[in-house]
Order: sequence, then C-alpha cells, then structure tokens
Amino acid sequence: MCATAKPLRVGIVAGEMSGDILGEGLIKAILKTHPDAQFEGIGGPRMQALGVKSLFDMEQLSVMGLVEVLSRLPRLLSIRKHLVQHFIDNPPDVFIGIDAPDFNLRVELPLKQAGITTVHYVSPSVWAWRQKRIFKIAKATDLVLSLLPFEKAFYDEHNVPCTFVGHTLADDIAVQQDSRAAREQLGLSQDDKVLALLPGSRGSEVGLLTPTYAQTAERLQQQNPDLKVVVPLVNDARKQQFLELQKAHAPNLDAILLDGQSSIAMQASDAILLASGTASLEGMLYKKPMVVGYKLKPMTYWMVQHVFTFTIKYFSLPNLLADEELVPEYLQHECNVDRLCEALEPRLYGDNSELVARFTDIHKNIRCDASSQAAKAVLELINAN
Repeated sequence: MCATAKPLRVGIVAGEMSGDILGEGLIKAILKTHPDAQFEGIGGPRMQALGVKSLFDMEQLSVMGLVEVLSRLPRLLSIRKHLVQHFIDNPPDVFIGIDAPDFNLRVELPLKQAGITTVHYVSPSVWAWRQKRIFKIAKATDLVLSLLPFEKAFYDEHNVPCTFVGHTLADDIAVQQDSRAAREQLGLSQDDKVLALLPGSRGSEVGLLTPTYAQTAERLQQQNPDLKVVVPLVNDARKQQFLELQKAHAPNLDAILLDGQSSIAMQASDAILLASGTASLEGMLYKKPMVVGYKLKPMTYWMVQHVFTFTIKYFSLPNLLADEELVPEYLQHECNVDRLCEALEPRLYGDNSELVARFTDIHKNIRCDASSQAAKAVLELINAN
C-alpha cells in the first residue's frame, strides 16, 4: 500500500482587516493546488470562512498608537508566547506572518530558530527609515513577499531573500476606468466637477486633517459654486467627528457625506485630496489626479525630524513608484489651505491626460496576480526546504 501524503499545514497570522484580505487571497491560491491544506493561527472573518482555525481573536492585535499598545502590551505578549509555543509543539510546514511586523517578526524569529520555515508577507517600510531593521528581518524570515518593485530592489541590495508578487489592489481594479457608474450610484451628474475628500480612517487623522481639508474644499466651492464635494467616512464616529470639525472650521462647506464607499467616491471624482497611505495607491489605480496632505501630532513630527533617519524623497506611493513627483505632497505646516487649493484647482479643471497615462503604466507594472504569485513563492520555498 502507498502511504497517504500528509496535508500541507500552514501557520498564518494576520493582525488587521487588510491582512485578512491578503490572507484570504493567498489561502484561496494555495487551496487550488493543495485542496486539503490546513491553516491555523490568527485570522479575521475572511480567512476563517476558508477554514482557518483562529487561535485568538484578530481584534486583539489591531491596536494603533503608543499609549494603546502599552496598555495592551501584557495581552499581546501573552498571545505571542502562546503562538510561538503552539507552533514549536505542532510545527507547520511554513509559518506566514501577514504585515503587522512589530508582532509577526517577533513570532517568526523563534520559529525560524526552531527550524520552522517562515515567510513575511508585506515588507515593512525599511527602505524609508531605520534601514538596519532589514538585518532583523533577515534573521526572522526565510522569505519576504513584497507588494512593490522598489522594495525588492532594496532587499536585493542587502542579499535578503525577497519575491515581488505585485499588489492585490492592482489586480482587483481594472486598468481602464469609467466614472459613470460610480456617479450614478452617488446621484451625481456626469457633468459635475467632483472633489473627493479622504481625511483618513483613524480618529487622530480625521482630527488633524479635517479642519484644513474642509477649509480647502470650502474655498474651492466658493470659487466654483457648482463643485460637488464627497466625503467617505469609515463609520458613524468618524462621520460625527467630521461634522463637528466642519461646523467649527468650514461652516459654509456643502459636502455629501458617505457611509464608507471610499472606492466609489474616488471613482466618481475628478480629483482627490487625501492622506498618505494605501488610499493614495488606490486613487492612482483609479487614475485620479490627487493631492496628498498629511499632518502629525507635534511631538511625533519632532521625532520624525530629529530622531528617525528617513532616506526617501517622497512619502506617497504614486511618487515612490514613479521615483518622481507625479502627485503634490504637503506635510505638516506645508499642508495648508493656500497650497492645497493652488495644487487642486488645475487637477480639477485642467488636462490630466499625461498623468493618467503614467498612472496606467505603473498599474500594469504592479498587476501581477499577487495572490497566485505569493502562493507560488511559498510553495516553492516549502519544496526547497
């Protein structure tokens, strides 16, 4: 009799919803060739729906900010300890940490030292600041899966194994875009000029950015009374926060507030004013002219200037991908009404065809069927070991 092959066993941990989405795509791709594969670790609803046995609630890892992390530190350390011991006692064929580097790299290191193959999916921003972290990543992981090509180039320079897999957003969003359906969904005319404001999803971001964003939109609307302004807000708390700040700082702004629907708002827009981060990548993939404006709390900004060493010329993803300033960026005191209005007006009313062409080229370069590429890299690593 032939021995029955054991099913593939995968340890996997996602720390927040974006990781749950990446994990869902990766698991689906692995299941195509290993339909009996078993997954356990920490996952959200998408991963659990595919059969992931979640040993802890993912929400317990979703913490932001120094104070909140410190208050939750004992619980986070306990979860990490239990995960490490569980996987050492029950070794998987591979352990995959999805993003959440402060947590996952500290899980990956002892697992790798115990002889378990480890993968980190989504590179930390070592190319931007604290570059020496790359040596800690190399000690903790057998392979990094990067979403963006310039990340792989950085790892290659340091001889750290890394595979560029592309970005799942680039796979999900069509290369050619048409705003008509999005405008119909929001009840906007095809002839309207539309500005989308995205002041972030966290309370701290909304608090810091809304006064300036709302005043900018108010001035543009005063200059162009037919301008429509749409503001997607992630939940009721952020909506109430925005309304209170708008009333205090830009009482004459006529804005359409949306429950979530940030993707629809971007698709429907002629231009976007937004915080940095993945939203700027999404706006680029929708081929929308944009202006990025960001503010930090004064102490954080002081630390950025005096403590951390940054090695990048830009902080928005479209500019990082292009290695040139395709998108105006304004940080801290430069993120003011005068500068934002001056940058937004030509993007609302000018010819942006050249910019759209550049965005299209970048989109094609990072549209690689990321989930399948990630699964292929993971399975090749397992076979090699």
